Amino acid sequence: MELSWITTTWTDIVMVLISSIGIYAAVIVFTRISGLRSFSKMSSFDFAMTVAVGSLIATTIVMANPPLIQAIVALAALYMLQIGVAKLRGISKFVDNLVDNQPVLLMRGTEVLEENMKSTKVTHDDIRAKLREANVTQMLQIKAVILETTGDISVLHNDDPEHELDDELLSNVKGWWTE
Repeated sequence: MELSWITTTWTDIVMVLISSIGIYAAVIVFTRISGLRSFSKMSSFDFAMTVAVGSLIATTIVMANPPLIQAIVALAALYMLQIGVAKLRGISKFVDNLVDNQPVLLMRGTEVLEENMKSTKVTHDDIRAKLREANVTQMLQIKAVILETTGDISVLHNDDPEHELDDELLSNVKGWWTE
């Protein structure tokens, strides 16, 4: 029986260990330089960065001949892009709009906004799951449900029916308006 797909050589094992240690150290150094924002999920660009770094780490560790120096250069390029785009987003609304999605209102109080749900491909089951996760026990508690730029769903709720949302919290949310 052919077992070459299971076995490996000690040289390959040592190379994987060296690559793992090297890429791990590089990620720590680059993250310390650029800050924890590198692994946040505040925007779709941040999420893409996290996925790209993870993919690069995995590829480097499991390749037959791990190109450690190439991977470290690629990591440096990703981190520089992350820093550059974050700075540009801070000074240019155009870049911010280009890189990020706009949050979308899915529910205004108990009103389900079907068009927004349809355009974002969010289902009623998705919303119900998030409402339960947020410990909503009655529909009357719901003030707003928002699909965030990261794909997360935020549920704003309160037991007091007189409680009103601060418009500032929803100022950039598509579909929100004051009454």
